[in-house]
Amino acid sequence: MFQLFSLLLLAFALSLDSFSVGFTYGLRKMVLPLKSLLIIATCSAISLMIAVSIGHALENILSPNITASLGGFILIALGAWVLYQFFRPEKDKESDLLEHEKLIINFEIRSLGIAINILRKPMSADFDRSGTITGIEAFMLGFALSIDAFGAGIGAAMLGFSPFYLAVSVAVMSSLFLLLGIKSGAFFHKINLVQKFAFLPGVLLIIIGILKL
Repeated sequence: MFQLFSLLLLAFALSLDSFSVGFTYGLRKMVLPLKSLLIIATCSAISLMIAVSIGHALENILSPNITASLGGFILIALGAWVLYQFFRPEKDKESDLLEHEKLIINFEIRSLGIAINILRKPMSADFDRSGTITGIEAFMLGFALSIDAFGAGIGAAMLGFSPFYLAVSVAVMSSLFLLLGIKSGAFFHKINLVQKFAFLPGVLLIIIGILKL
């Protein structure tokens, strides 16, 4: 029962970015077709499966005690990074954003650069400015949303989480959160609440990591 609760809590933490992105799209009244949603969910599942496979490979090399502790520390480190990004001074955030935007302009054809920019500016996923996320746009959005989950997936594997159940849980929950975010954004288009709770994934990852040490 505790393992199931931890699994769902981890999936919840890794899916909150999807809600934030969906909320932004809802504010702009953008459309996300079912096909695009399936592409995004598939990207999340594949990313988690690869990450967990890497984690299990490390389990075969290291002792069980070391992998369990290492997995917990990875989740704690990721959580601490999320909190740092949330609480650091606004001046530092603006400086990083300006530098990053210059990088995207210079290397805009690099998929990783585009993916990171999507997380900072979700509207950049709509390459053709059509107001609908389709095809390659959905793929890049799915890739962007799976970046954080990749590192957590490696740590989760070392803690004994099932690759299949974790991948399915994150894929389903991130899809639901994305849809919920779009609906919420359309409803609360004048209220900016999401940013105030952006620290939650970090707190949850730290809690899971500590519980598993």
